[in-house]
Amino acid sequence: MTVNTLAIVGTGIMGMGIAQIAAQAGIQVLLYDAKAGAAEQGRASLQGTLEKLAAKGKFTADELQATLNNLTVIQELSQIATAEIVVEAIIENLDIKKQLFAQLEEVVNTDAILATNTSSLSVTAIAADCDHPERVAGFHFFNPVPLMKIVEIIPGISTQHSVVEVLTDLAKRMGHLGVVAKDTPGFIVNHAGRAYSTESLKILGEGIANFEQIDRILRDGAGFRMGPFELMDLTGVDVSHPVMESIYEQYYQEARYRPHPLTRQMLVGKKLGRKVGEGFYHYENGQKLPVDSAQNQSSKALVSDATITSVWIGADLAEDKTQLVDYLNNRGVLIDNNEKSSSDSLVLLAIYGEDTTNAAIRYHVDPKQAVAIDMLTDLTKHRTLMPSLVTQEQFVAQAYTLFSSTGNKDSDSSKADMQDTGSATLIAESTGFVAQRVVAMVINLGCDIAMQGIATPEDIDNAVKLGLGYPYGPISWGDHLGASRVLLILERIYALTGDPRYRPSPWLQRRAKLAVSLFTQQTTY
Repeated sequence: MTVNTLAIVGTGIMGMGIAQIAAQAGIQVLLYDAKAGAAEQGRASLQGTLEKLAAKGKFTADELQATLNNLTVIQELSQIATAEIVVEAIIENLDIKKQLFAQLEEVVNTDAILATNTSSLSVTAIAADCDHPERVAGFHFFNPVPLMKIVEIIPGISTQHSVVEVLTDLAKRMGHLGVVAKDTPGFIVNHAGRAYSTESLKILGEGIANFEQIDRILRDGAGFRMGPFELMDLTGVDVSHPVMESIYEQYYQEARYRPHPLTRQMLVGKKLGRKVGEGFYHYENGQKLPVDSAQNQSSKALVSDATITSVWIGADLAEDKTQLVDYLNNRGVLIDNNEKSSSDSLVLLAIYGEDTTNAAIRYHVDPKQAVAIDMLTDLTKHRTLMPSLVTQEQFVAQAYTLFSSTGNKDSDSSKADMQDTGSATLIAESTGFVAQRVVAMVINLGCDIAMQGIATPEDIDNAVKLGLGYPYGPISWGDHLGASRVLLILERIYALTGDPRYRPSPWLQRRAKLAVSLFTQQTTY
């Protein structure tokens, strides 16, 4: 099918975003909204935006005029009869959408495609009462549409494959990547995004670190664009918490998607985030105010001229020990190479999926001397340290001073393996560090989505990177860190906690044990 005319029903932010990229692609766009004057207002607002972009040199005057010429406001639903594709972008209410699709079927040609921009409703349910459910599909864009270059294409249980092909080609024509997903709760992006916020909330609820520390670790150390609590404040708890509950219930209370009572409490208490001036953070004129918590103050107070006699290193991975030895050597710190640590040595444990107490017992060292360090994150930007329940303050101070300082004792910076301008965060004992827990859960959930056949590993990766802005897609992230390391984190956390949310996906387990890429798919016979 060659798409010459596309109709948009619902001219809010999403509808007009889709209209913009379609019009810029040379497609005639019909704009309809049931609310009187809404379509005219949407077009006028878009014209203002486009004129500002043209003034900045984003495109020429001729391109601006051509785009505007492709946008036509219509007053009656019957006027969409000439459209080859209709995209619905109205309220997320199943009954209202079904009523609209029944109306559309009375107007459009029998070969016209009906697409829904739903983010959370079943495409099959929307199409269930249609006379021709085979032409109905999901076409889910992300806000802001012109910048978020991804669209999920979701066939319902009756959708013809040719419809998926047409929508995939249309997405490409409009400058977006179309990824095909099964009609399952959350599709790809909203499904994959469950791990980031829910695990961070669980860590906060356990008192491992405060929300600002968790944000800093995940943003500065793990490389996320925004911390989870910054993100929830931006999105709004009134938006994010209902999605958490919805997906949890739609998957019959699967433990991996378990929400947290805190965001329900914040929702009830109207602490919704940036738009009301208070969420996890406080805001003035839309700007986040700095957080200076007691935990941060107590950490800063540890920075001292504490003398470090020597450091004994225990590491789960040989490369981690090498990196730490280089770091210490570059700072002139003596390495304790004895089989058993000296009584005055700081014991530094580079561990995965474990707390410091259990690791100290496993390494046969005194937990009173032990501080664990997370080697999963970028140590040039941020370090996370975890004392045991009984670590003596002198050793906590030594570790914090050592890893919160910047620069290098060696005047020749070329000799430094870990030049940095970063900082350190002290956290309470956790079964697995903050970043280890969150990143491993993100990867594990991506693997589980692949195992369920919701989308191909490549589409999962692209959808998450483009739709959520993560530094890696979950599949490539697992390959980058090493599937065996991710598996080790999850296996240990699961063994120590017994919580089924941490059970490793069979997709991850098989590929880690075979030492093959997480993109490896099973041959179908």
